[in-house]
Amino acid sequence: MTKTFPPAPQVGTPMLPVRPSAEARQFLALRRSAAKKLIGEPGPSPETLDEILTIAARVPDHRKLSPWRFIVFEGEARAKFGKELARIIGETKKDVESKDLIEAAGLPLRAPVMVAVISSPVDDGRTPVWEQELSAGAVCYNLLLAANASGFAGSWLSEWPAFDAQVAEVLGLTGSERVAGFIYLGTSQVHPPERARADISEKVTRWKS
Repeated sequence: MTKTFPPAPQVGTPMLPVRPSAEARQFLALRRSAAKKLIGEPGPSPETLDEILTIAARVPDHRKLSPWRFIVFEGEARAKFGKELARIIGETKKDVESKDLIEAAGLPLRAPVMVAVISSPVDDGRTPVWEQELSAGAVCYNLLLAANASGFAGSWLSEWPAFDAQVAEVLGLTGSERVAGFIYLGTSQVHPPERARADISEKVTRWKS
């Protein structure tokens, strides 16, 4: 089987600190998320997804704690998780309507593959949890980049399931874990238009003592 990415070097191999690349600069300058309701087939195969997740995990990680993990939803698992979301909405939302249940059940079905990135901080007594959560956020973004570079569109979402205690129980999260994001992967059905970006001149200050 042809690999999408080159293999990682052995631990301890001297690595280049920079890799200048005009292609990579263009890739980053033109990066765009896909519309969440317009991601269809095909999605990455399980083998390709494993490669993408391997690359996604190459992020800054203070003390090499790997304070994150992945929960993958493929095939029928998406519908089963959707049924759990509909059940939770039905049990907790006041004046719930059928459209609310249908919407909840359909959340995981918006793309061929959905990956829950779980922030899973390690209590080592030294590394701030905030640093570990930032590493999980970096995984989410790196996952989008790795998927895009592999030919797949993606969207990073949270929405209510990321903050619901019953959903956390269904996902088997521990007390210190939480969802950093649900990453939807597949093929965009349209070319999304460029959106407004931040004016960096309003966001940058240069500190002077």
